[in-house]
Amino acid sequence: MADTDLVVVGAGGGLAGALRAAEQGLDVVVVEADEHFRRGNNTAMSTAMVPGAGSRYQRAAGIDDSPERFLADVEAKTGGAADRRVARALTGVSAALVEWLADSVGLPIELPVDMDYPGHSARRVHTVPGRHGSSLLRGLADAVTASERIDLLCPARAVDVRLDNGAAVTVEDPSGARETITGRAVLLATNGFGADAGLVAEHLPEIAGATYHGSEYARGDALRLGIALGAATGCLDAYQGHAALSAAARTLVTWTTVMHGAVVVDAEGRRFADETAGYSEFAAWLAARPGARGWVVLDQRIDVLSRAFGDYRDVVDSGALRWAGDAADLAALMGVPAGVLAGELADAAAVARGEQAADRVGRTAVEAPLEAPLAAVEIVPALFHTQGGLRVDEHARVLDAADRPLGPVYASGGAAVGISGHGAAGYLAGNGLLPALGLAHLAADHCAGRKAATRLLEVSP
Repeated sequence: MADTDLVVVGAGGGLAGALRAAEQGLDVVVVEADEHFRRGNNTAMSTAMVPGAGSRYQRAAGIDDSPERFLADVEAKTGGAADRRVARALTGVSAALVEWLADSVGLPIELPVDMDYPGHSARRVHTVPGRHGSSLLRGLADAVTASERIDLLCPARAVDVRLDNGAAVTVEDPSGARETITGRAVLLATNGFGADAGLVAEHLPEIAGATYHGSEYARGDALRLGIALGAATGCLDAYQGHAALSAAARTLVTWTTVMHGAVVVDAEGRRFADETAGYSEFAAWLAARPGARGWVVLDQRIDVLSRAFGDYRDVVDSGALRWAGDAADLAALMGVPAGVLAGELADAAAVARGEQAADRVGRTAVEAPLEAPLAAVEIVPALFHTQGGLRVDEHARVLDAADRPLGPVYASGGAAVGISGHGAAGYLAGNGLLPALGLAHLAADHCAGRKAATRLLEVSP
């Protein structure tokens, strides 16, 4: 007899799967390697953005959206390279997911309507107050602690998985002691491989030299465990980058600054790409610039608007912003030619005032001209997390090379193929957390359905 119904390996987005399974009557064991996971994993380090297409929050705000529209946005951003089966499943469950986070987990979900995100044709990115993943994860972890059906084994790292009439998961504690937990199924939710420099160099060479800003436990454990079972993999070159990590504070300068009208210049004071294309692909572009460093230039209006984000407030509190009375003084603080910086700001301002359709880097939308006093924060490119992994179907079941489910093994988040296609350009805001929470949610539903079907067979004459 199995020890439990479901073993969840990873206490980030996988906690959503544990909670969803428990509310459907399944017993769950969560295995987590990081004893400080509440503040140190990638879910906790996120901006808590979860897209939901067609949610009640959108309806209340008068926003017309649908899973089909969201799916079209995913396909457009990825150039059709996203796994369509997974993308359809996730866009389809997205609204129910954010409402479940509110109704079942008790999170104070809100829908910011103050800005747009690159690639989303509707305002569908939900979050929590403070817009920081630590609050999201705290809510999930507190709900897990309160559940009588969920046991948390931490710190313990899954080192082996065997499939034989269920799943046998061998875990190892920090002392090296091992034990095996048997379950009817296993959900691999240990994130991706961003902390493994060798795998990053192999699959993501364009960003390998950038700062890694993610969990030290994202070491590719699920990838190795799945491959050992015969799993197929997909889009291992996909990742979420970010071009705006504060060089001084090593904290995220949110891209909300850019979407409200800030511009990005390189170490020589020159803009080099349309900032509204997306912060993920911008990371590689910045990495290729002289010195692999740059600056976000903003004003007081943008500063005020950006303080809704906890990460931005941390940057401000660190003293990383440099303020000046005008562009010439700011250029001196940045160490760039005053004429170059002034010309770049004037070019963007002309678009904001409607004097020209696009500036020289192709940007067609600037919310407002920057007005003195001005500020700049030095930035470096970063790798946040990988977006490819084990191939899964619409139920999050791990697949083999012939597209067949391996058995009672599921994957979610960075452990799974995701919906970002290849490289960095296919990433949409929130499409890291959506597979993390959404695939775990879908896995729990399928696992519960399998158990219900088994019980029906057992009692049938």
